[in-house]
Amino acid sequence: MATEVSQIPAEETPAVAATTENAASEQAEKPAGEPAASVAAAAENSSAVANNAQENKEDAKASPAADGGDAKKDGEANAAAAAAPAKSEAPAQKFNVHKANFEKDIIYLYQFSRTPLLPSLSPYCLKVETWLRLVGLKYENVDHKMRFRSKKGQLPFIELNGEEIADSAIIIKELSAKYDKNLDAGLTAEQRNVSYATIAMLENHLIWVIFYWRAKYPDNVLKGYKVNLQHALGLRLPNSILNFFFKITFGRKGTKKLKAHGIGVHSAEEIEEFGKNDLKVLSEMLDCKPFFFGDEPTTLDVVAFAVLSQLHYLSKDIVYPLRDYMTEKYPNLIGHVSRMKEKCFPDWDEICTKLDLNAHIPKPEPETKEGKEGGEQEKSNEQEGTEGDKIEKELEKDKSNEKESTEENKEKEETK
Repeated sequence: MATEVSQIPAEETPAVAATTENAASEQAEKPAGEPAASVAAAAENSSAVANNAQENKEDAKASPAADGGDAKKDGEANAAAAAAPAKSEAPAQKFNVHKANFEKDIIYLYQFSRTPLLPSLSPYCLKVETWLRLVGLKYENVDHKMRFRSKKGQLPFIELNGEEIADSAIIIKELSAKYDKNLDAGLTAEQRNVSYATIAMLENHLIWVIFYWRAKYPDNVLKGYKVNLQHALGLRLPNSILNFFFKITFGRKGTKKLKAHGIGVHSAEEIEEFGKNDLKVLSEMLDCKPFFFGDEPTTLDVVAFAVLSQLHYLSKDIVYPLRDYMTEKYPNLIGHVSRMKEKCFPDWDEICTKLDLNAHIPKPEPETKEGKEGGEQEKSNEQEGTEGDKIEKELEKDKSNEKESTEENKEKEETK
């Protein structure tokens, strides 16, 4: 299930907490019904208060002045009590998300930074972005320099309309349901079962074979994907220092995770054999088809592309036997990766060259030189026109002054 973000801050002041608790207890005592029921109840209470006030007024006429004064006070108190709930307003809706100034229905994707050879070093992040592009949903990558994690401690995660959704499988499942974008709608029940089992093999087995190699050779990860940690993390420390700490921490943490998973207890030769068997299964499933279930890609194609890309796009300068084995033995898998890349990432080269997280979003066109010169000329003409108007007004003013001076002199001469 997706993690839903509370609409109010997690920490409340004691006063707010008490108010919330009292309101909840009062609501629990009322029978469930439509919103109109609460409005009707409020109207009934107001009517009762008005009747009481009228009765008090009539009693005041027949009773002494003191009793009338008491009745009047009671009526005013009841009226004030009835008016008090109407003044209370519901608090403004608040969202506990990183992207506070979000736009409605825009999917904000949090993932790892780009590399010169691959849009993402995480197969899970690449899986989500590939799926978003394939189904045509509007999304935007958030350049957070890998500072944020989901409430589950994961990348990737998305934020949509103030709600956080984490885990790649859950993200795709919820967005598929919300926007009716099910890539597997045309599959039979048997094909869906095969797809589910194969995705489990890819994500819970083959990915961990690749992660084993990365944890064992962290230096080759940096060299093999040409990672610039200074750019990826947005830090000013020299890359030599960042690379040193990366090798230590990534290797240690990776080894612990691999042992916790179970694959880390095996030898390097056994783990490599696991990977070869997985590639064999995938190649035989794909056969000569463009995609695993025919002419159109499905969720399995998205996941396979995200995982196999981690092998295929590793620099050829780095020795990795499993990558070489796939290239030599299973050219149909290489062809599948190329087809998915062309279909989903036509801007691949721009992404990897500029390390642009949002190359898919149209950028405003810069002003051309001619347009800029034309604008400057137009501005110059406007300035010249303004100056011309000023001169013309000054000339008219001088003429007017001359006319007045001539008339004054004429009057003086006539007086003489």
